[in-house]
Amino acid sequence: MVMQGVCGRHLAALLFSVALASAAQAQSVAMTGGMGSKALLVVNGGAPKAVASGDSWQGVKVISVSSDQTVVEIAGKRQTVHLGGAPVSVGGGGAGGASGSQIVLTAGSGGHFVTQGSINGQAVEFLVDTGATSVAMGQNDARRLGIKFEQGQRMLSGTANGVVTAYRVRLAKVRIQDVEAYDVEASVLPGSMPHILLGNSFLTRFQMKRENEQLTLTKRY
Repeated sequence: MVMQGVCGRHLAALLFSVALASAAQAQSVAMTGGMGSKALLVVNGGAPKAVASGDSWQGVKVISVSSDQTVVEIAGKRQTVHLGGAPVSVGGGGAGGASGSQIVLTAGSGGHFVTQGSINGQAVEFLVDTGATSVAMGQNDARRLGIKFEQGQRMLSGTANGVVTAYRVRLAKVRIQDVEAYDVEASVLPGSMPHILLGNSFLTRFQMKRENEQLTLTKRY
């Protein structure tokens, strides 16, 4: 009977420790858009959710919303999440990294999938393009991102305006919501482009599934 009591106390202590560890885990939060007084948030790599000031979603409470940032609170800790910026880790005891494996996108006007993300830690806007061989951007974006494309491999690329001289480069890190991909091939084209094309050098690393107006990318490797 004494042994059973000791084992019971040890089991209770173990369960309590596990509960504490779980409660201390950080939440990853990204802001992918705004809808008036609501912020479009992605929590722990899940589907985007429009959350109004004062409301909560998956343990994340929205304190205030503006056009380009949202202040959130988890377990009494507050942090500012910037539109299009890399996800931030809120709550818990340490800095959080990208641990998500799934990206969920909703089609916008014209049925196109446009999303905020980052390249090498710099905020960008992507347009999903399954017809593009690689991630593609204009030289103006490349310069803004600090990419030394002139040192890349020169090549000829076919565009709507004909064949142009482009540069093949490698991107150290591409991030969307709470998902990161490393060493991604990209091409840099002359001039500027309205969006950075999210092509197959990124997309082929994911299993793609479309249902109505929602596109889900599940990480394969």
